[in-house]
Parts: sequence; C-alpha cells; structure tokens
Amino acid sequence: MVSTPVTSITFEEYLTYDDGNDFNYELVDGKLELMNPPTIEHFLIAKFLEQLLDAEIKRCSSPLLSFRESGVRTGRNKSRLTDLCVVTVEQARELLNASAVFESPPLLIVEVVSLESVKRDYRYKRSEYAALEVPEYWVVDPLETKISILLLEDGFYEETVFTDSQQIVSRTFPELAVAVDQVFTAGNLSQERRD
Repeated sequence: MVSTPVTSITFEEYLTYDDGNDFNYELVDGKLELMNPPTIEHFLIAKFLEQLLDAEIKRCSSPLLSFRESGVRTGRNKSRLTDLCVVTVEQARELLNASAVFESPPLLIVEVVSLESVKRDYRYKRSEYAALEVPEYWVVDPLETKISILLLEDGFYEETVFTDSQQIVSRTFPELAVAVDQVFTAGNLSQERRD
C-alpha cells in the first residue's frame, strides 16, 4: 500500500524525508512530486552519457565529478532531481556526509526527456536552472531524437539544437566528441549492441 506523502514540506525537511517506499520525489513549492521510474531507454542513455563524461573528465584530469540522480536546490522550497550533473570536487566535498542535493549551481545538468517530463524538462527546469545560473543545460530528447544544448548568456539560455550525426558542442567539455545518433543508439537494445 502506498501512503500519501505530506502535503507541505520545507527544503530542510525534504533533505531527510523518508516515507519508507523508496520513491523519488522532487520538491516543488513545498509539495512533493512523485517521479515515475524511468524507462530502460532512459537509463541506458543516462548511463552512456555518464560514462562519456567520466572518461572526458579523466582524460582532461579535471577536478570534476559527474553524478546521476542527484538533487539541485532551485528555490526556497524547491529541489529538482537531475538525470546527470557535473560538479566540482569541492562542491561534492561540501556534501560528503549529507543528502546529495547541491545548493550551488552544477557546471552542467543533463535531463533525458520522457513522455511525462516534456513540459518539466523543457519549460520548468529550463527557467529554474537559468535562475540558479547553471552555465550549461542539456535536454536529451529521445522522443524527438534531438539534443538541445543551452548555454547561459546574461541570465538567459541560448539554445542550439543538434540532430542526426551532428557532433554536440559543449562549453564545459570543448573537446568532447560525440554525435547525437551515438547517444540515441546507446538507448537501444538491438542485436547489434555490444558493451
């Protein structure tokens, strides 16, 4: 039986909230919003991108870390769960023995769009991440087979959309070499897939 979560909660209460159900929630204006479990395609794409960014961080010997499904505080009583984010080692060190909810802006956030998250990823998170001054935000959309790279310029995101065999261009990782179709192929479980 699933219990109904509390109706109003502060950010501080959210950091230690546990309803015993192992569900993931985002905090939106003091209310808990249940996050549906991702699809296998979603998991595979997020895993591919995490491994790709980890390899690039290692190759460049950068003092950065990537995390899947960590939180980012985007307002007084608001916290979002990211599919993937890149932070400095120093940011991670600040949360070493605390809930993995970053209160300072990550360098890069990646969201993988699903049917139920289209408006959230394209509209709400876009404005919240811009207000938080996240320098780079990727919207990876397997529904439309495109990747939108949003770079913060004077408080607003400038968007570039990449499709097909185009190489994505990242400000955080300028030497990263990956094409859009490689990212979406990672979400396939076809016979040809080899890991």
